[in-house]
Amino acid sequence: MTSIDLTDPQTIAFLTDALTTAGVDGVEISGPSGTLRIIMSAEEKVSHAAPAPSPALSIKAPMAGIFCPPRPGSSEVPADLPRTVAAGQALGFLRLGPVLLPLAAPKAGLLTRQFVEAGALVGFGDTLFQIEPQS
Repeated sequence: MTSIDLTDPQTIAFLTDALTTAGVDGVEISGPSGTLRIIMSAEEKVSHAAPAPSPALSIKAPMAGIFCPPRPGSSEVPADLPRTVAAGQALGFLRLGPVLLPLAAPKAGLLTRQFVEAGALVGFGDTLFQIEPQS
């Protein structure tokens, strides 16, 4: 019998999609190599229950971690919203232990909302930012 790699981002994304489709709030899988816990956020449920017709893009956390501002070492979070962002521009970072994962704007647009503050613990799939794409 083969084991499932619970550290693989594609496996985690597949499990998250399956939980969303099934309407399950979360799951915890334990094994000899560790534990994986996926908890669906309330925002995720609301967005699936009543999809908004807004053209805005929601930037979601690709993993759980601590949100860090776009300039590591700075405790400031830019307050000048809305502001223009370029495609690929760093909006912040997620820290998990010694790893910093950059959170980049997928498209150029107007950054209208930031849902988290510096130092906040975020879960997989939590909405972090909202961008209105530029045409």
